[in-house]
Amino acid sequence: MADVESQIQLVTFQLGEELYGVDIMDVKEIVKIQPVRPLPNVPFYVEGVFNLRKEIIPIINLHKRFRLKALDLGDNAMEEGGFVILNIEGNRIGIIIDRIARVTAVERSDIKAPPQMLSGIGTEYINGVIQKDADSPYLIMLDIRRLFNANELQKIIDVQKR
Repeated sequence: MADVESQIQLVTFQLGEELYGVDIMDVKEIVKIQPVRPLPNVPFYVEGVFNLRKEIIPIINLHKRFRLKALDLGDNAMEEGGFVILNIEGNRIGIIIDRIARVTAVERSDIKAPPQMLSGIGTEYINGVIQKDADSPYLIMLDIRRLFNANELQKIIDVQKR
Protein backbone atom coordinates (compact mmCIF):
# COMPACT_ATOMS: atom_id res chain seq x y z
CA MET A 1 0.00 0.00 0.00
CA ALA A 2 1.34 3.42 -0.97
CA ASP A 3 2.18 6.03 1.64
CA VAL A 4 -0.57 8.67 1.86
CA GLU A 5 2.04 11.45 1.78
CA SER A 6 3.32 10.14 -1.55
CA GLN A 7 -0.15 10.46 -3.12
CA ILE A 8 -2.42 13.29 -4.10
CA GLN A 9 -6.18 12.99 -4.62
CA LEU A 10 -7.41 14.64 -7.82
CA VAL A 11 -10.94 15.48 -8.91
CA THR A 12 -10.83 14.71 -12.63
CA PHE A 13 -13.06 16.10 -15.36
CA GLN A 14 -13.18 16.53 -19.08
CA LEU A 15 -12.89 19.83 -20.92
CA GLY A 16 -13.12 19.30 -24.64
CA GLU A 17 -11.04 16.30 -25.60
CA GLU A 18 -8.66 16.50 -22.63
CA LEU A 19 -8.84 15.08 -19.11
CA TYR A 20 -7.96 17.54 -16.34
CA GLY A 21 -7.54 17.22 -12.61
CA VAL A 22 -7.41 19.55 -9.62
CA ASP A 23 -6.32 18.81 -6.08
CA ILE A 24 -9.34 17.61 -4.10
CA MET A 25 -8.33 19.97 -1.29
CA ASP A 26 -9.09 22.91 -3.62
CA VAL A 27 -12.60 21.63 -4.47
CA LYS A 28 -15.59 22.60 -2.36
CA GLU A 29 -18.10 20.55 -4.34
CA ILE A 30 -19.38 19.53 -7.75
CA VAL A 31 -22.87 20.53 -8.84
CA LYS A 32 -25.00 19.87 -11.89
CA ILE A 33 -25.44 22.56 -14.52
CA GLN A 34 -27.56 25.39 -13.14
CA PRO A 35 -29.04 28.48 -14.74
CA VAL A 36 -26.45 31.25 -14.71
CA ARG A 37 -27.35 34.93 -14.54
CA PRO A 38 -25.22 36.84 -17.05
CA LEU A 39 -23.71 40.15 -15.95
CA PRO A 40 -22.58 43.15 -18.01
CA ASN A 41 -19.01 44.42 -18.12
CA VAL A 42 -17.26 41.28 -16.91
CA PRO A 43 -14.26 39.52 -18.46
CA PHE A 44 -15.26 37.55 -21.58
CA TYR A 45 -14.74 34.19 -19.86
CA VAL A 46 -17.09 34.95 -16.93
CA GLU A 47 -20.46 33.41 -17.80
CA GLY A 48 -22.17 35.11 -14.87
CA VAL A 49 -23.24 34.05 -11.38
CA PHE A 50 -25.52 31.51 -9.77
CA ASN A 51 -26.93 31.12 -6.29
CA LEU A 52 -25.68 28.08 -4.39
CA ARG A 53 -27.51 27.89 -1.08
CA LYS A 54 -27.62 31.68 -0.72
CA GLU A 55 -24.00 32.15 -1.79
CA ILE A 56 -23.35 33.97 -5.07
CA ILE A 57 -20.78 32.04 -7.10
CA PRO A 58 -19.09 33.47 -10.22
CA ILE A 59 -18.98 30.92 -13.05
CA ILE A 60 -15.92 30.78 -15.30
CA ASN A 61 -15.96 29.24 -18.76
CA LEU A 62 -12.52 27.72 -19.25
CA HIS A 63 -13.47 26.87 -22.83
CA LYS A 64 -13.58 30.60 -23.56
CA ARG A 65 -10.63 31.43 -21.30
CA PHE A 66 -8.34 28.99 -23.09
CA ARG A 67 -10.08 28.79 -26.47
CA LEU A 68 -10.99 25.14 -26.07
CA LYS A 69 -13.71 23.46 -28.07
CA ALA A 70 -16.46 22.07 -25.82
CA LEU A 71 -17.08 18.35 -25.91
CA ASP A 72 -20.18 17.55 -27.96
CA LEU A 73 -22.37 15.48 -25.64
CA GLY A 74 -25.58 16.07 -27.59
CA ASP A 75 -28.69 15.62 -25.47
CA ASN A 76 -26.60 14.43 -22.48
CA ALA A 77 -24.78 17.75 -21.96
CA MET A 78 -27.01 18.83 -19.08
CA GLU A 79 -26.70 15.44 -17.35
CA GLU A 80 -22.96 14.94 -17.75
CA GLY A 81 -21.74 18.51 -17.42
CA GLY A 82 -21.58 20.59 -14.29
CA PHE A 83 -19.69 23.12 -12.24
CA VAL A 84 -16.67 22.39 -10.07
CA ILE A 85 -16.75 24.85 -7.18
CA LEU A 86 -13.18 25.75 -6.28
CA ASN A 87 -11.67 27.49 -3.27
CA ILE A 88 -9.19 30.02 -4.63
CA GLU A 89 -7.56 32.17 -1.97
CA GLY A 90 -10.63 31.91 0.25
CA ASN A 91 -13.07 32.68 -2.57
CA ARG A 92 -15.51 30.28 -4.19
CA ILE A 93 -15.38 30.24 -7.98
CA GLY A 94 -17.14 27.78 -10.26
CA ILE A 95 -15.72 26.41 -13.49
CA ILE A 96 -17.83 24.82 -16.19
CA ILE A 97 -16.86 21.25 -17.06
CA ASP A 98 -18.05 19.03 -19.90
CA ARG A 99 -18.04 15.79 -17.93
CA ILE A 100 -17.06 14.82 -14.43
CA ALA A 101 -14.74 11.81 -14.38
CA ARG A 102 -13.88 10.66 -10.85
CA VAL A 103 -11.67 11.19 -7.86
CA THR A 104 -8.40 9.40 -8.35
CA ALA A 105 -5.26 8.93 -6.28
CA VAL A 106 -2.03 9.76 -8.07
CA GLU A 107 1.49 9.03 -6.95
CA ARG A 108 3.41 12.28 -6.67
CA SER A 109 6.33 10.56 -8.40
CA ASP A 110 4.09 9.96 -11.47
CA ILE A 111 3.54 13.71 -11.98
CA LYS A 112 5.81 14.93 -14.78
CA ALA A 113 6.53 18.38 -16.17
CA PRO A 114 4.14 19.21 -19.01
CA PRO A 115 5.47 18.77 -22.55
CA GLN A 116 6.09 22.07 -24.32
CA MET A 117 3.61 21.27 -27.09
CA LEU A 118 0.60 20.24 -25.02
CA SER A 119 -2.70 20.96 -26.74
CA GLY A 120 -5.24 23.13 -24.99
CA ILE A 121 -4.21 25.51 -22.25
CA GLY A 122 -0.77 27.01 -21.71
CA THR A 123 1.82 25.18 -19.65
CA GLU A 124 1.95 28.10 -17.18
CA TYR A 125 -1.43 26.94 -15.81
CA ILE A 126 -0.37 23.33 -15.36
CA ASN A 127 1.25 21.69 -12.33
CA GLY A 128 2.12 18.60 -14.31
CA VAL A 129 0.83 15.70 -16.35
CA ILE A 130 0.27 12.09 -15.47
CA GLN A 131 0.32 9.28 -17.99
CA LYS A 132 -0.19 5.79 -16.59
CA ASP A 133 1.18 4.08 -19.70
CA ALA A 134 2.11 4.93 -23.28
CA ASP A 135 -1.38 4.11 -24.59
CA SER A 136 -3.36 6.14 -22.05
CA PRO A 137 -4.14 9.84 -22.50
CA TYR A 138 -2.54 12.51 -20.38
CA LEU A 139 -4.23 13.63 -17.19
CA ILE A 140 -3.44 17.35 -17.00
CA MET A 141 -3.12 18.66 -13.45
CA LEU A 142 -4.26 22.30 -13.29
CA ASP A 143 -2.73 24.80 -10.91
CA ILE A 144 -5.84 26.73 -9.89
CA ARG A 145 -3.76 29.46 -8.24
CA ARG A 146 -2.24 30.35 -11.60
CA LEU A 147 -5.47 30.25 -13.65
CA PHE A 148 -5.98 33.96 -13.00
CA ASN A 149 -3.53 36.73 -12.21
CA ALA A 150 -4.22 38.95 -9.19
CA ASN A 151 -6.06 41.58 -11.27
CA GLU A 152 -8.28 38.98 -12.97
CA LEU A 153 -9.04 37.27 -9.66
CA GLN A 154 -10.09 40.60 -8.15
CA LYS A 155 -12.44 41.27 -11.10
CA ILE A 156 -14.00 37.82 -10.64
CA ILE A 157 -14.40 38.35 -6.89
CA ASP A 158 -16.01 41.75 -7.55
CA VAL A 159 -18.64 39.95 -9.68
CA GLN A 160 -20.00 38.39 -6.46
CA LYS A 161 -20.80 41.84 -5.05
CA ARG A 162 -23.06 42.92 -7.91
